[in-house]
Amino acid sequence: MNKEQEEIQFLGFFGIVQESFNIISSWKKIFTQISLSLILPLSFIYLSHIILSEYLFADILHYQYMLDHTRMGTRSYDKFSDILASDLTKFFLFKLWYFIVFLVLSLLSTSAVVYTIACIYTGRGISFKKVISVVPRVWKRLIVTFLWNSVIIFVYNVGALMTMGLFAVIFLVLLGSKTTAVVFLVLLFVLYFVGFVYISLIWQLASVVSVLEDFYGLKAMRKSQDLIKGKMGISLLVFLMLGVCAVGVHLGFEWLVVSKGIAILSRICFGVIFLMLETVVMLLGFIFQTIIYFVCKSFHHENIDKSSLSDHLEVYLGEYVPLKSKDVQLEHFQV
Repeated sequence: MNKEQEEIQFLGFFGIVQESFNIISSWKKIFTQISLSLILPLSFIYLSHIILSEYLFADILHYQYMLDHTRMGTRSYDKFSDILASDLTKFFLFKLWYFIVFLVLSLLSTSAVVYTIACIYTGRGISFKKVISVVPRVWKRLIVTFLWNSVIIFVYNVGALMTMGLFAVIFLVLLGSKTTAVVFLVLLFVLYFVGFVYISLIWQLASVVSVLEDFYGLKAMRKSQDLIKGKMGISLLVFLMLGVCAVGVHLGFEWLVVSKGIAILSRICFGVIFLMLETVVMLLGFIFQTIIYFVCKSFHHENIDKSSLSDHLEVYLGEYVPLKSKDVQLEHFQV
């Protein structure tokens, strides 16, 4: 990052995008190594999960259909019931395996990219070997933050479902108005979506906070909530742009690779293309969220001293030393 901290706060949407591409182009080797070792496998797992889920779910639907059209108590019914139970178990175990592997690779990728950009920001020499040695230790902090975010999402979803259900009962049962019920449910869903996006933005920034500061878990979420104030619009634009790109890759992959109406060779070629695209989108996502962190810190006049940050990014006696708030958070610079 060539810009001084006083300048970073003025970066807008296009400035963040440009800065991200400048970092990648200036440090091609290290980001290529990170992408090939962590983000590419992450993308492969994600896209493979789409294909396997489609295959397993198609089997479940098939045997569910056969079960629904078979008389109970017959040998065929028992056979289809056993097969369906087995397929459902496989589907659940596959989803569990996918979630664990995806989570591990995602958090490792986040750690690697955030740590690398922080080293670039401080001007400290960085190598792929150093990144790989530090990442597993930083990753532990991210797990705690992720678990707290999962708890918040769970409570939020339960609360949203209860609220929607309550309004549905009130308008349908007590007032008997279907039109009013639909309108209110749509409005509630829009509010739910806005809240979900907000929590997602907080979680992404909290991931960076967990790596670069001595906050993690719920404290990192609170710190992230404070930092994002005043930069919500830019953060939202970046989030929506990445979301559109991710959805585009997903739909394109479903249409041109998962679909059975296309020749196998073409599907393989398209699969490789979408794998590369997904890797680029994920890499940019990790870089964007790190740049936004520095923008937010600068906007709130929280000066991160480069020498202090550099010292705390080092590995001492095999242990990762997180940043201390007294060193890098509470020093404010004059604009």
